[in-house]
Amino acid sequence: MKLFYKSGACSMASHMVLNELGTPFDIEAVDTDAGKTASGADYRTINAKGYVPTLEMKDGIYLTEGPAILQFLADGHPDKGLIPAVGTQDRARTLETLTFTSSELHKAFGPLFNSNATEAEQDAARVNVVSKFDHVEALLADGRNTVLGEQYTIADAYLFVVSNWANFTGIDLARWPNLAAYVARVAARPATQRTLQAEGLAG
Repeated sequence: MKLFYKSGACSMASHMVLNELGTPFDIEAVDTDAGKTASGADYRTINAKGYVPTLEMKDGIYLTEGPAILQFLADGHPDKGLIPAVGTQDRARTLETLTFTSSELHKAFGPLFNSNATEAEQDAARVNVVSKFDHVEALLADGRNTVLGEQYTIADAYLFVVSNWANFTGIDLARWPNLAAYVARVAARPATQRTLQAEGLAG
C-alpha cells in the first residue's frame, strides 16, 4: 500500500493508523497547491478531488476520503483493535466521533487554513472551533484516556490530528485541560512519534 499525504494535514491520521498496524507501506508527499506528488506525477490523475489522503491499494486501486481509509485499514486488521466489532455500541460511538471530527471540527478549521479568508471569517472560525472543542472537553471530562475510555481507535487518531491544528492557528489548548492532556497522550504513542518524524514535524 501507498499513502499519498501532506505533512500535518488530515492525512496524518491515516499515516498514524498505518504505523499502528505495523504492516509494510510506502508514503509519498503531495503538494496540493501545485497538484504534484513528490515524484512529479499529476496528483489529479490519482485523486481527481485534488486533496489528501489517497490510499493506493492492491492492483493500483485508489481509495479516497480519510474516514473511509481509516475504516478500511482498521477493518482489515481486526486483531489490532483499532475499531470495535460491527453491531456494537462501541463501534457506533467510534463512528460518531469520527463523523463529528470530519463534518464539524475539521470543517470549522477550514477558514484558518484559507489564505483568501477575511479576518472576519477567520475570527468566526475561531469562535466555531471553540464551540467544537467545548464539546470534546465535555466528552473527556470523566477522565477517560480515549474516546471509548481505554481502547485506542481510529477516532482517536483523527481527533488528535485535527485538535493539534490548534497549535498552528493561534488557539491555546490550555483552555481545555482534558483535551490538552488527551492530545499529549496520543502524541506520545510510538506510532504517532514515528508519523511526526516521517512528516518532518517532530521537535
